[in-house]
Parts: sequence; C-alpha cells; structure tokens
Amino acid sequence: MNSKLKIGVIGSGKGSNFKAIQDAIESGKLQAETRIVLSDVEDAGILKLARGYSVGALHVPPGKFKTKLEPEIEKQIAELLKYKGVELVVLAGYMRMIKSPLLDAFPGRIINIHPSLLPKFPGIEAWKQALAAGEKKSGCTVHYVDEGMDTGEIIAQREVPIQPDDTAKTLHARIQVAEHELYPEVIATLAADLQKI
Repeated sequence: MNSKLKIGVIGSGKGSNFKAIQDAIESGKLQAETRIVLSDVEDAGILKLARGYSVGALHVPPGKFKTKLEPEIEKQIAELLKYKGVELVVLAGYMRMIKSPLLDAFPGRIINIHPSLLPKFPGIEAWKQALAAGEKKSGCTVHYVDEGMDTGEIIAQREVPIQPDDTAKTLHARIQVAEHELYPEVIATLAADLQKI
C-alpha cells in the first residue's frame, strides 16, 4: 500500500514546524499530505504559510476561554478534520489544551512537539525554565496528546546541549533547529506504521 498519510495541522503562531513538515513533504522525504491547517489566531503566520503552499487554511474563532476551545468549537474542528479525511492531527505551536471532543475523535492520533526533554519543563517557554533551573541540556519531545499539559506518551526526543553563554533566545533557536529535524522524521515513521494497520 502506498497511499500518503493525510494530516491536519493546528497551530497558533508563525508556523516554523509546519514549514519544516511541508518542506519534507514537498521534497519527497515525507510520504504525507496536509489536508488542512487550522489556527485559533486570526493573523497567525501559520495560516499565511499554508496559503503560500496552496494548503487549505482556516481561522477557528477561539471562544471565551484562554487555555482551551469551547467544546462545541472543538467538536466542529473534529468534524471538519474527519470530513477532510485526516488520519493524524499534528499540533505545531498550538497554545491551547486539547479536550475530549478532539481526543475522542482521534484516539492515539494526535501528536505535539514540545521544546523540552519531557517530563521536565512542561508548559510555556520551556527553554527559559531549563535555563533558570541551571540544566546542562535541553531539547525537544514529540509526544501523543492527552488531556494533561504535555503529559502524553513520549514518541521521540532530541537533546540540545545548553552552552555556558546561552541566552533564552540562542537556546530556543537551537531547539527549534532540532524540532524542525525531529518532527518530520517522527511523522514519517508514524506514516509507515499506520500503513501497516
């Protein structure tokens, strides 16, 4: 079987991880197809990037909560992703918690990348947390998404040494380089595994 893995991407920011994934798809390194990109931020860079790749891009009104979407909105997203034939939901800089409407619609099929070596330093600005704690290394983690804050099962990690003269900016930049390598690799492995099912 040689069909491409159909992914849906959800993000809140500039979209650098989405770009890394899409570049891997377009170069033939990743046997996948991005069916849709969604964002809870109307002017998010990820939406502009998606349109530049001729990928469908849609702003999702976030509703009244800061840390999650309203259940009705999340249910609509789940239905839209299903309608688009999405097999794997890829979070790329998405800043809200995922709850049951999406988790139930895609059990074991939602992944995220986080800028730390989980379980250390979940939550926002993890690279700053690592620096403040005096860590010797940081990195990034791809994990399955559950109801918790970066608590899902770990799929893969990549270490990034912390240099003595690192600032939050320099460390974050190096972690992002690692993210952009690791995320497409993990998706490629999952694509191969899902084809066997």
